[in-house]
Amino acid sequence: MKMESNSPDRQSGRYAGSPKSGEPVYLVIGRLRKPHGVLGEILMDILTEYPERFDPPQTLYIGEDHKEMVLVGRRWHQNSLLVRLEGIEDRDQAGIYRNTLVYATVSSSPKLPEGEYYQHELIGLTVLNEAGNIQGKLVEIISTGSNDVYVILSPTGEEMLLPALKSVILKVDLLTNTMVVRPPEWA
Repeated sequence: MKMESNSPDRQSGRYAGSPKSGEPVYLVIGRLRKPHGVLGEILMDILTEYPERFDPPQTLYIGEDHKEMVLVGRRWHQNSLLVRLEGIEDRDQAGIYRNTLVYATVSSSPKLPEGEYYQHELIGLTVLNEAGNIQGKLVEIISTGSNDVYVILSPTGEEMLLPALKSVILKVDLLTNTMVVRPPEWA
């Protein structure tokens, strides 16, 4: 699955700029960290598998209010990207955006290959077992590094954790908003 996400921030419980139900409007693609130098550049962590989203000129949406800004420059600095945003000319102006999330619109997301889905497409799906019995709703996706883990909330309020493996996730149907799974014996 792709990294761009509208799932809740586990610490704050807030959603990344999108409504709690329905199609999200924005996806988190980066986090501005701190100013670098005196010319208004800002260090940014990339939180997307599509770094081409940062090819200037590019419209980005900054912060919780989704302030529209144009990316006018970028360069690599160690494992981060140094970015320049239109209208930010010095270190003090850049400092205003310290520790701020960077968003892109869902409509600007690249099309994924068959069988791959963005996290926001999966959240809220009704999860069925192979026999067609409802297991619950997919309410959260936890990224572990090796594979994602889907948090399924049952109709009785119990949580079930399912690894996002082909042997467990048998079918995703976005048209019917369902996912068919084969839960492991330990789930």
